[in-house]
Formats: sequence, structure tokens, C-alpha cells
Amino acid sequence: MFKNHPKGLLAAALSNMGERFGYYIMNAVLVLFLCSKFGLSEGVSGTIYSFFYAGIYILALVGGLIADRTQNYKGTIKTGLIIMATGYIILSIPILATAGNTTWLLSLTCVALFLIAFGNGLFKGNLQAIVGQMYDDFEAEAAKKGPEALKEAKDKRDAGFQIFYVFINVGGLIAPFVAPILRQWWLGTNGMVYNAQLPALCHEYINGAAAMAPEALANLEALMAEAGGQVVNMVESCQKYLQIFNEGIHYSFIASVAAMLISLVIFFISQKQFPTPAKKVAAQSVEYTAEEKAAMAKEIKQRMYALFAVLGIVIFFWFSFHQNGMSLSFFARDFVDSSAVAPEIWQAINPFFVITLTPIVMAIFAAFAKRGKAISTPRKIAIGMFIAGLAFLFLAVFSIFKGYPSADAYKALPIAEQMANKAHWWVLIVTYFFLTVAELFISPLGLSFVSKVAPKNLLGLCQGLWLTATALGNLLLWIGPLMYNAWPIWQCWTVFLAVCLVSMGVMLGMVKWLEKVTA
Repeated sequence: MFKNHPKGLLAAALSNMGERFGYYIMNAVLVLFLCSKFGLSEGVSGTIYSFFYAGIYILALVGGLIADRTQNYKGTIKTGLIIMATGYIILSIPILATAGNTTWLLSLTCVALFLIAFGNGLFKGNLQAIVGQMYDDFEAEAAKKGPEALKEAKDKRDAGFQIFYVFINVGGLIAPFVAPILRQWWLGTNGMVYNAQLPALCHEYINGAAAMAPEALANLEALMAEAGGQVVNMVESCQKYLQIFNEGIHYSFIASVAAMLISLVIFFISQKQFPTPAKKVAAQSVEYTAEEKAAMAKEIKQRMYALFAVLGIVIFFWFSFHQNGMSLSFFARDFVDSSAVAPEIWQAINPFFVITLTPIVMAIFAAFAKRGKAISTPRKIAIGMFIAGLAFLFLAVFSIFKGYPSADAYKALPIAEQMANKAHWWVLIVTYFFLTVAELFISPLGLSFVSKVAPKNLLGLCQGLWLTATALGNLLLWIGPLMYNAWPIWQCWTVFLAVCLVSMGVMLGMVKWLEKVTA
């Protein structure tokens, strides 16, 4: 796999894999954790998640600026890992949320999330920039051997970023299992059983049992008897269940701390394999004359225009795709039978498909290239938007067929009626299959596209801009739960379908210009 690629690619991929493992442990449970720990509604927890997720990518722009200004990419990356570990340490402290401490405890949780987002901003874009620098050097060495060698080296860049992306998802595949396993182990140790609906019902009872609807109260009594045994005092039983339920999640964040430290060790040991841009830029600044710089200015401007055009499109892809941590997580919890599988586990489907489908997608691209019909990166991104639309088309049609109402209306039904109409797990498999194929056409190839068009002295900034576009898409994520709770859910999925198709149309309209700029 790594044959004929830069030497440092494996080390960079392993370092990223460790960090992503720690991150995806937390990400798999975050929005559900905020609901279960603090009793927040899906809308409020979704808003916090949206700002956190957006912050990760917006702060990558800050991280890119810092690394470009100091030309110390390696030091910036190591600092980011340490800051992230600090945030995870804070999250791992198991304190029961009560009426008296919820304000400061939720504030502390948000501080921890900010540290994770800031550390990620220092780490993520700059490691991607280093991978791009590896291929710049790789192509420069190949150019000395002649045009054929240079062409072959350039063809390796997209494949290299796809390999890099696979290792991200190895961490993402394993991580979603960690929190549910620890939570269920801790519940079992304390004589309790996992149930996804109990935390919300427990909070509702504690905050005002008299105001609960009779159906909700009956559901709570039935589920609590099943999950915790005989109930003597319902308030105490609810508090105890919430405490044990959330302690198990807190303990999973300790695994995130360990993953950050492993990633730091890998990066520290391997850092000599990575390029040192400061030396390279210093040498190049002497070589360019004023006339040469003026001649390059027009090309650089066109490349930046192309970059911003693509960034504007992918905002809407991420708005749709990252519903896997929002509306799709709630869908897995509410509408899919999770009696055998916790809803967080379903987030492992996406990285599983990334790992298994990447070789197939790479082989398809290689086959077209061998026939002289190579698919350009901009065209691949447009195809990816269409495939993402297919995922939401499938969900919309399925939801119409099942006659699903809004989530709020569905959750108000008696438990027996809900269980009788829940979807089977294959629905999530099909949805994530389409979303993952779309991701493989957009995300790793987008990173490759950025590394192609970015000026050499702004690699970190341009990778940060790519992540900022992701952030802007993430800032819109909160819209998903609002539609999900208020409308028949087929209408929610139809909105995402429309977003994907419009984005595809705009991208196809620009594709010839983008191909010309990046030729």
C-alpha cells in the first residue's frame, strides 16, 4: 500500500489514527451524552454539538496561521495533542449533574470541548499540510528524473491522501464501541441494564413528575423496572440510574486521553521523517526574482479563486453528511430497534465502509486513468454530492413507506407501538453505505485538491480554509434536529436531498474551469 509513496506517510497516518481514535470515542457519544447527563433537549444539545464541531474546523484556520507564521508545523502539532489531552482529562471526571451544580458543570464541559476543539485546530490541518509537503518534495525529486517520472509521482497524490484517510477511519471504526462497552459494563456491575430512552424520562421525572404525561410516566415505570429492578423511590432510582449511566461514559474519555498520548509518542519518534518547511522556504526566497513573482501572481490568484469555489460547495456536503452525529444518531436511537445494539455503535459503520471501500474506489479511479479517461478531482467531488443525495432519497422514501411522523410525535406513542414500528438495522447500513461512498469522492480528494492549489508558503492556512468550510457546514447542523422533531421525518431527509443535488449542479457548472486551473 505504501510502496512508491513518501517515506513519512505511514508515520503521519499512524499519528493521525491515534488522535482520531480518541476523538471518535468522544464524538460517538457527545450529543447523546449531553442529553443524558444534563437533561438537555435534542435542540440544545444539538446546538452545543454544532458549535463544538464548527469550532474544531474554524480553529484549524488559526492553527494553520500559527504554523505558517512560525514555520513550525511539528511544534504546533505536538502542542495541539497536549491541549486535546487536557480537554479529555476534564471530561473524564465523573460528577453527577444536579440542580445545584448544573450551571458550572455544563460550563466546565464546554471549556473542555473548547480545549479539544482548539487542540484539534492546531493538529488536524497542519498534519494534512505536512502530508502535502511530502508530496511536493516527492514530485520535486521525481522531476529530476524526467517528465514520465514526474507524471507518475503526481498521480500518487490522490492515492496518498486516500491511504491517509483510511487510517483516520481505522481509529473511527474501533472508537464507537468503547463508550457503549464501558457504559454497559458499569451498569451491569451496579445491577442495571442499558436503555436508550431512560435518561430523558428520568430527567423529566426529576424536573417535574406532576407535569409528565400519563403515557410518559407509564413508560418510565415499565422501563425502570426492567432496567433497574424493583423501584421503591422513583426520584432516587432515577438519580442513581443517571449517575451510573453517565459514569460509564466518563470512564470512556480516559481512553481518549491514552489515545492522545500514543499519537504524541508516534509523532515525536517519527518527526525526523517529516519535511521542515522553514529551511525549504528560506532557500526558495532567494531563488525567485521580482519578475518571476509577478508572473506567478496571476496563477496564484486563479488557484485561490478555484479553492474558494470548491470550499463554497463542500459547506453543504458537510451540513448534510455530518448529520451522522446529529439527526442520524437521534434516528438510530428513536426509530431503529437498538435492543441488541447501542445507537452509538452505528457510527462505526461509516469508518468500516471507508476502510473496505477505499481500495475499491482507488481501483476504479486507477482503471479509468489507465484507459486515458482519468476523472478529475472536481468531477469526483460533484459525483460525491449526487451519491450523498441518494442516501437521503432512500431515507425519505423509507420514512414515507413506514408512515413515520415527527420524532416528538413518535416518542409520545406507547412503548409497544413504538417497538412494533421501529426500523431494522439494515436501514442504517444502506444509508451509511451511500454516505461513505460520497465521502470517499469528496473528503480525501478535497484534501488532495487543496494541496495542489495552495501556494507553498500558505499550506497550513489553505488546509485550515478547507476545514473552515467544514466548520461552516457544521454550524448549520442544529437545523437537522429542529426539522427532525417538528416535521414528518421524510420532509427532513428531503431537505438534505435537495441540498446535495443543488450543490452537485453548481459544481458541475464549474468543473471545466476548475480542471483548467488545476491542470
